[in-house]
Amino acid sequence: MADQLHNVSLSFLVDDLQIRRGGVAANICFGMGVLGGDPILIAAVGHDFDDYRLWLEDHGVNCTQVHTSTTAHTARFMCTTDQEQNQIASFYPGAMSESGELDIAVVQKRLGGLDLVLIGADDPDAMIKHTNACKALGIAFVADPSQQLPRLNSEQTRAVVDGAAYLFNNEYEAQLIEQRTGWTHDEILQRVGVRITTRGKDGARIASRDGLDILVPVAQEKSIKDPTGVGDAFRAGFLMGLDWNQSVVRCAQVGALLATYVIETVGTQEFELSRTGFLDRLARAYGPESADDIRDFLICRQP
Repeated sequence: MADQLHNVSLSFLVDDLQIRRGGVAANICFGMGVLGGDPILIAAVGHDFDDYRLWLEDHGVNCTQVHTSTTAHTARFMCTTDQEQNQIASFYPGAMSESGELDIAVVQKRLGGLDLVLIGADDPDAMIKHTNACKALGIAFVADPSQQLPRLNSEQTRAVVDGAAYLFNNEYEAQLIEQRTGWTHDEILQRVGVRITTRGKDGARIASRDGLDILVPVAQEKSIKDPTGVGDAFRAGFLMGLDWNQSVVRCAQVGALLATYVIETVGTQEFELSRTGFLDRLARAYGPESADDIRDFLICRQP
């Protein structure tokens, strides 16, 4: 009742309950691990993380550097969806609020070095702390503020973007970053190495300070079941391409295909991957040379 919204007290009877693994950092690490990488998860988790830890470790994710809260549960997103796909949702940050207790310098020392650090959506103060640590230590980093951009003011946005080796954003976030920083697209390219802008069904635009500006199309999907986690999968594939010393174009192609696998399934870590199938689809989407370039690197750990 529209005139009673100030007195709302509602309870919904739901027909189905689905519990899915997720989280930006975990999704990206999972995708990298499945492709054969050895990603390191650096995140704050709750005391309920044990089962999830085993799942991630079984798929190649190093979880030795997570911070485990003694009081809070792992962050989670809860969403109720009606028959017309309208949604009411809530996000519980939980242990994420302790992300500031993580220390990149300590992690680097423990592991004997870090190649590249992706700083994703997290507690804003923690994002800035980790960005500054990477800059101070000379560690290349990826800026990926994504869902946290609305919480960042102008100064914070500049802090997490400036100096990044790579910047990930979608089209809306790209405009928001330019608005918050006061920098034009070209000015941003003078402050980051490569900017990757995902454009949904229209693929991804890759621009760099040395003049590269191209569009990589999506890999054709067999069906569309759930877009959740598609962006995380794209990042995972892109980062694995970097690990394999591929061009940024090839990196984007690997990312686009992994994203297609995710959109074809319900859940962010439910897709099934085979080495032969992945290479075949990559060749069909982007040409046989694309598959040849990564053939010797791709492992495919089965979910």
